Amino acid sequence: MLGATGVFAAHQERVDRVMDSNDQERERGITILAKAASVEWNGTRINLVDTPGHADFGGEVERALEMVDGVLLLVDAAEGPMPQTRYVLSKALARSLPAVVVINKVDRPDSRIDEVVDEVYELFMDLDASDNEIDFPIISAVAREGRAMVGIGMPDDDADLSPLLDAVVETIPAPQGNPNEPLQAIVTNLDASDYLGRLAIGRVVNGTLRKGEQIALIGASDEPPVRRKLAQLLGFVGVSREEVEERTAGDLFVLAGFPEVEIGDTLADSTNPKALPRLEVDEPVLRMTFGVNTSPMSGRSGQFVTSRQIRQRLEKEVLGNVSIRIAETSSPEVIEVAGRGELQLAVLIESMRREGYELQVSRPEVILREIDGVPHEPVERAVVDIPDDYVGTITQAAAPRKGTVIDMRRGDSGRTIVTLKAPARGLLGFRSLLMTATRGTALVHQHFDGWMPWAGELPHRQGGAMVADRAGSSTGFALDNLQKRAELFIGPGEDVYEGMVIGEVTRDEHMVVNPTKGKQLTNIRTHSTDEAIKLKPPRDMNLEAAIEWIANDELVEVTPDAIRIRKRYLSDSERRIANKRK
Repeated sequence: MLGATGVFAAHQERVDRVMDSNDQERERGITILAKAASVEWNGTRINLVDTPGHADFGGEVERALEMVDGVLLLVDAAEGPMPQTRYVLSKALARSLPAVVVINKVDRPDSRIDEVVDEVYELFMDLDASDNEIDFPIISAVAREGRAMVGIGMPDDDADLSPLLDAVVETIPAPQGNPNEPLQAIVTNLDASDYLGRLAIGRVVNGTLRKGEQIALIGASDEPPVRRKLAQLLGFVGVSREEVEERTAGDLFVLAGFPEVEIGDTLADSTNPKALPRLEVDEPVLRMTFGVNTSPMSGRSGQFVTSRQIRQRLEKEVLGNVSIRIAETSSPEVIEVAGRGELQLAVLIESMRREGYELQVSRPEVILREIDGVPHEPVERAVVDIPDDYVGTITQAAAPRKGTVIDMRRGDSGRTIVTLKAPARGLLGFRSLLMTATRGTALVHQHFDGWMPWAGELPHRQGGAMVADRAGSSTGFALDNLQKRAELFIGPGEDVYEGMVIGEVTRDEHMVVNPTKGKQLTNIRTHSTDEAIKLKPPRDMNLEAAIEWIANDELVEVTPDAIRIRKRYLSDSERRIANKRK
């Protein structure tokens, strides 16, 4: 769309996934942050906002939908509606936003356009869409080549994206606001600039935002509005931001000069300020603690290691992310962080790690709610798209986690979509378990689906922790003996310390071992003493796998160059005292 409307000049190099500019977005293949752009088509300005699809980043979706008047629902011609399509579409229909359905990649050899269109209609009906909402235009496209056509079929070789852009202009209504009324603009996002300070990003609902005029900022509290002259006003032009003189009703804006602005605030007319309804987002369902790294290896690679630096970074995150909450704990060095799901929290930890922070985090736990005097826990709906051969695997994995299969649909492409409901804590680690069981072929999407009475204790992991009893460097000789009793997380030549978890034993109890033991050097030469060491590759415990694996008495140590698992109490004597206290 950017290319079709001339944002990229003919000689300019095209940037792959220009909106997914964040490193983690490119690595994980998902959208994490909502991005905006603006194009001109036949004299009409079209503002584009790219939203995440994953429910963990629902706060971004809800903010983005506050800025738009309609949606493009992009569906793959072979894969059909994905699990996350349901989540984003349900949010759009809740706001009565009209949709243009784009069936993309119709040139795929395995495309099944007619069936995919039927699946889209079924999805709209499942979400109780009104007759008007179901009467959507359908565009078939080969987006990579910039070709599209109205209806179902294959676009001509000389086609362009005109049918899609025309459908947007015809289907999506113009903004309802009146440019001549008193100013009302909603702030939906925040950004920061080294030169301009905090930036407020949002949409003008009514009136006109003019550079140099005095405006009022209405916050969440009952304090009087802050009045100030607007010194810096930017607008979206293509994928960049440029200085503008004014933005009218319906336009997206970026402005500087209000360091106290927060998401959901209203920018209003200075003489008669009236607030817009504040932005409401779903509540967090998981929480975990972020603390100062207290391991013997702390401070080796991190630039930011103190509780003050960690707290400042989390406070900055909360300002720009409405679905994250932070709270104090009994220790000044530990902060509680609540979010939508384990993926969202893992992305936050990974971002901090890359920025040079060192910290240690606990296992996620669900946030309970008291309903009619009974403790209730969050329920999640998981939609899993897997090859037919693995359907038994998923039902076996879900049963001990109190999961119930509520729908199963077999497709023609050798894959089955299984929908199940389970307590949110039962689905912790479910994604990585499925990925391992299905050799990376499963697609999993989870989203919040209400509350249920506390379901009792759930199984966590099968085995116990193998714990190092001293500091040193691991040896191949020691690990060769230990791998007979456990699956190891480390290889030879790695630094270890007392209390560090180096593997998982088969029995559900922890085992204290010496991974630094060297081979005794003697003059005796026999076949058994000279046997070659053959080590299995250690299990790769990345950040998400480590967070899901740990128990309540364990922590994940996160540094810029390493992710380690450790016991909360490092020495064996401290652990015994803690167990007696329990």
